[in-house]
Amino acid sequence: MKWLKYSLKTTTAAVDLISEILSELGVSGIEIEDHVPLSEEEKAQMYVDILPETGEDDGTAVISFYLEEAEEGDADFNPALYNSGTAILAPEAVDAHAVLSSLMEQAADLKTFGIDPGPLTVSVSETEDEDWAESWKAYFHAFTIGEKVRIAPTWEEEDEADADLVTLRIDPGIAFGTGTHETTKLCVEALIRYIMGDEDLLDVGCGSGILSMAALGLGAGHALAIDIDPVATEVAKENFVVNGFPEKSYEVLTGDLITDETLFRKTAEKTYPVIVANILAPVLVELTPVIKPLLMPGGIYITSGIVEERAEEVKQAIEDAGMTLLEENHENDWVCLIAENPAE
Repeated sequence: MKWLKYSLKTTTAAVDLISEILSELGVSGIEIEDHVPLSEEEKAQMYVDILPETGEDDGTAVISFYLEEAEEGDADFNPALYNSGTAILAPEAVDAHAVLSSLMEQAADLKTFGIDPGPLTVSVSETEDEDWAESWKAYFHAFTIGEKVRIAPTWEEEDEADADLVTLRIDPGIAFGTGTHETTKLCVEALIRYIMGDEDLLDVGCGSGILSMAALGLGAGHALAIDIDPVATEVAKENFVVNGFPEKSYEVLTGDLITDETLFRKTAEKTYPVIVANILAPVLVELTPVIKPLLMPGGIYITSGIVEERAEEVKQAIEDAGMTLLEENHENDWVCLIAENPAE
């Protein structure tokens, strides 16, 4: 199945109205590229510490949308195209030429309302389904972390040579954590050193659940995985099932441990010998004093998601919470801090 990508050059001022025009023409799935700076609310929702460079806002924008090319012999071939939208369960025929003609006419009319639509030039490129659904698999293969943990996609067979490793099946998806990022690797390496066997683990900001699963595979008795993002927790639940962990060995909760008192009380029903939090430095600064009463005396606190420039802030938060810094490990620009809650 072939798809045509249409990219329309316009202005940020016209984006909303052109998007509405496309919707009325039956095109519901669009991409928007611009240089508008992110708002503070948008930054907070991105769950990353290094934000994308938007460049200088020059008022330009590109709106892209995909249409499916009908094949010769199809009833609607003239050549017609189908609206991809966000799903293609029952696509309706859309004549691309008619869509583009009407779009350009209505977009040009925006000038009469005092809105500059920009150059309104269109570029077209072609791709195929396998480009999205299959080709990217060539770039994600099984790999090991440390000497004990192997991360593998579900479509690769297990190598007999790796039979002694803890193998986790993780496919790239919409929740952070396939093991390829430096912060995830650093946390897994720490878990390899500090999981002794049968202990309870608290995983805050669990993402795909990879750290909880690594801990269970290394011998932890139970993992409580928490994330503020409901999409992440659903993905984590699926990954626990895919990897065959018994339901009694884990629990997945959605919420903000810092602000949700009910969630904190439930989490605080016991203390934990190991707590891992692979989030962001600013969040860790707020989270660390909340973690302290949840950490068993002598317990280990593993933190990452910290860019080097923010490491001192997290170290200060650890000290202020009354914990002792044991290790500071680096990989590229990322830092993993490991602290201990002093024994009483």
